[in-house]
Amino acid sequence: MSDAATALREPWPDLNRQREGVSVGIWLFIVSEVLFFGALFLGYAVYRALYPEAFRMAAAETEVFYGSVNLVLLLTSSVTMTVAVDASRRGMRRTVVACLALTMLLGIAFLSFKGLEYSADIAKGLFPGAHFPLQPPQTQLFWALYWVMTGVHAVHLAIGIGIVGVFALLFWRRLLPIESPAMLGVATYWHFVDTVWIILFPLLYLVDRS
Repeated sequence: MSDAATALREPWPDLNRQREGVSVGIWLFIVSEVLFFGALFLGYAVYRALYPEAFRMAAAETEVFYGSVNLVLLLTSSVTMTVAVDASRRGMRRTVVACLALTMLLGIAFLSFKGLEYSADIAKGLFPGAHFPLQPPQTQLFWALYWVMTGVHAVHLAIGIGIVGVFALLFWRRLLPIESPAMLGVATYWHFVDTVWIILFPLLYLVDRS
């Protein structure tokens, strides 16, 4: 029996319909996540409008190097994930496993650089509290949002890395059909996490920088 045949599950009549079902399910989940991140972005927009100078001063302390490297890492991981999805539909098992492994490694590299960046931020005392080094006090609003938004994004990415790793293992051990429509759900989630960083990068690192 072919991979395509074993990938089909009840009650779907064919793989195309099954992929559509997976797509609808994952997009319903993504919508709920958009509402969550949207609330954070709205809060950021409101406070930035109220305290533009404080946000400019606070954002000047962010590490553009780390943010830029991580942007490149996630954009590259989106490419490898896209190749994995295409290879899955073509039944190319080795390519799928290799691309998923690369995607996972790029995600791990992102978290590693983020950890280095967090260490540098903490060393400079850029964590809201009684001894925060920047003035005016509203600069703490920026950094509070920075820690919350990047922290939540990092958690989402860590979950994505785990999911990608599990699927790579299942495909490698032939425990899951290579043409499984579930790949679409995994890829959509990964691209969503990448998109969030594409939005966070200019908000947190490029605020009024010349």
